[in-house]
Amino acid sequence: MSQFTIITGSPSKQSRSAALSEYIAAYLQNEKYEVKTVHVRDLPAEDLLYANFSSPAIQEAQKKVSDADAVIIVSPIYKASYTGILKTFLDLIPEKGLHNKTVLPIATGGTIAHLLALDYVFKPTLSVLGATALIHGVYIVDSEVAYTKENEIEFIAEEAEARIKRSLKELEYHLEQTKRSVES
Repeated sequence: MSQFTIITGSPSKQSRSAALSEYIAAYLQNEKYEVKTVHVRDLPAEDLLYANFSSPAIQEAQKKVSDADAVIIVSPIYKASYTGILKTFLDLIPEKGLHNKTVLPIATGGTIAHLLALDYVFKPTLSVLGATALIHGVYIVDSEVAYTKENEIEFIAEEAEARIKRSLKELEYHLEQTKRSVES
């Protein structure tokens, strides 16, 4: 069974990105996958800022990433990039720490103008970290989704949910093909 790790870069517990991460986790668990989540906002701030590699919380988060077959990174876009808190965590992933991993970046933002952040911000960083396969990312404009008090996602635009599901199916397909090629 493939294992997924979702890295949530939202600094807020209540946000579109956090709710989207929960939706993705539930979707994958429903498909019978093992899913672990790293909520970067819950990691000790001092350990992140001072790059405390010996921190038990940082080591546990790094292990979730290293054990995963696939990594899904979900972040809001602020000032044309993913969040600073996500950047501090990505800096703590060892060089080539995403080698042999399939990675799916997903971003939310206030305007379509930040769509290219997937190509110009996520892809270079993930490539440097050694991501073997980058699934075409998904960008969701804030007006396409809402979240409830329970932090459940509500898709205002059905097409947004379809894009998320399509990318998740592509991710699943890629993992199956990779598994088959290793077994033969």
